[in-house]
Amino acid sequence: MSFKKQVTIIVLNWNGKACLIQCLDALRRQSFQDMVTFVVDNGSGDGSVETVRRQFPEVTLISLKDNLGFAVANNIAIRQVDTEYVALLNNDAIAHPLWLENLITALSNFPEAGFAASKMLYHDAPHIIDRAGDGYSTAGAGCLRGRGREDHTYNQPEWIFGACAGAALYRMSMLRDIGLFDEDFFLLYEDVDLSFRAQLRGYKCLYVPIAVVYHKASSSIGYDSPTSVYYGHRNLEWVYAQNMPSSLIVRTLGRHVFYTIAAFSYFASKGIAVAYIRSKWDSFRAWRSVLNKRKIIQARRTVEDDYIWNLLDTEDSVSRLKHRLKRQTSSSYNKEG
Repeated sequence: MSFKKQVTIIVLNWNGKACLIQCLDALRRQSFQDMVTFVVDNGSGDGSVETVRRQFPEVTLISLKDNLGFAVANNIAIRQVDTEYVALLNNDAIAHPLWLENLITALSNFPEAGFAASKMLYHDAPHIIDRAGDGYSTAGAGCLRGRGREDHTYNQPEWIFGACAGAALYRMSMLRDIGLFDEDFFLLYEDVDLSFRAQLRGYKCLYVPIAVVYHKASSSIGYDSPTSVYYGHRNLEWVYAQNMPSSLIVRTLGRHVFYTIAAFSYFASKGIAVAYIRSKWDSFRAWRSVLNKRKIIQARRTVEDDYIWNLLDTEDSVSRLKHRLKRQTSSSYNKEG
């Protein structure tokens, strides 16, 4: 099969005109230009659509009337992709000129990799890591690898659990096999779910530390906002229930319950217990759909339970809570989820 271009870049936008301009300017400066760029606008009211049309005529614009969320909006664009690779990039991420070239080279050199993760640094503190790919803990929660560490760490390519969809490259052949983002998620954890499904099907994720972006974290939904707490902790349960192999649920359930209780205590102390409780209630209300998806996902997996177990991080809930509290009492850098 031949391709007009090698890669499609999809940038999702919602009322982020100032960030979007910087993001698209950085894509113009990429060393690798065998690409087409899509901007999917999620019903913005800040003039983003008009700005893209006027200043970036080379961009394919998909303008949606309403905010359909991260999963649906990206899926609309991905279904139009006819290139070998698709890259997803946050509108608040500024890509280093070699970002795309380094990701493409990495996947070309490692055919066993289905997708690749970038090193994301804080835009306002580029010596600090926002994340170095995604992990997944034995408590059944996503982990932000390297967050808060110096930029000179996490400098070795390695196989990891997953990629943050804010700056990732995927083989389209993998997405056609495992499916796209779960549209029930709306936003948050949809990339963790996709990473888990990919791993269960035997597609590895390669962390590429020389593929760098500078991220203006939490420019859209805010750190520990009711929105992020609700969607993050509802969807966290769906990822765990749908993807975790049965034998590993037995091994991790106690930690998962403890994490759930510890998280409730933390959010109650911050005055956002209502959003947290609602997230768990709504996750439970969808149990029929979750079980149906689980049957399909588990029936299609090709790897052994030990393989998945060895991908999991042993991050404990106490350390996670301490990290959150430290962020609140210092001049830390905000995040989503």
